[in-house]
Amino acid sequence: MITLARRLQGLLDTTRALDFLAPLALRLYLAPVFWMAGTKKFADFDSTVHWFGNPDWGLGLPFPALLAFLAAGTEILGAILLVVGLGVRWVSVPLMVTMAVAAITVHWQNGWLAIAEGTGSFFASDRTIGAIERLDRAKDILREHGHYSWLTENGSLVILNNGIEFATTYFIMLLTLFFIGAGRYLSLDFWLARRFAGAAPERSVAAERWGI
Repeated sequence: MITLARRLQGLLDTTRALDFLAPLALRLYLAPVFWMAGTKKFADFDSTVHWFGNPDWGLGLPFPALLAFLAAGTEILGAILLVVGLGVRWVSVPLMVTMAVAAITVHWQNGWLAIAEGTGSFFASDRTIGAIERLDRAKDILREHGHYSWLTENGSLVILNNGIEFATTYFIMLLTLFFIGAGRYLSLDFWLARRFAGAAPERSVAAERWGI
């Protein structure tokens, strides 16, 4: 039994030869998220600045033009660096800061959920439960007076709760990249480390075993 367990563990360890796919997947998932966020801010920069600075309907932040520029620039540059795998550990830091600021200033007051859910959800709140009640009423109205099957043909109707769920998820993914780096082979960080450090970065157990 112990021998079988060791063999299975050894077989499992061989999959570490492909461990570079995990950071690559994180990088390629996050890159378009930050690219779209940054380019959207720059596309209507004046409105972005007003939203950053207005204390009534915006974030009420000081130096709104500077902060808006830094946020958008960080997101766009970060997206590019994530794609090519350059300075990934370094760029993860300011990107995590943008996610933390977004979570605290924009999403925190709305709770956890990005999409409102009712009483069956562990994360439901009075806000989201009330939203689902209104959503159910809206569905009833549409069923009675609208073409409901056509309206929902490409997806169900939902209410955006805009909680911290997505920002926290992106933060955790960036935190993972901060610790594990861009990954082997498919990143500039890997090849630059080989070139200037004179050797490849630390290899996985399976890579050592199989001489990869």
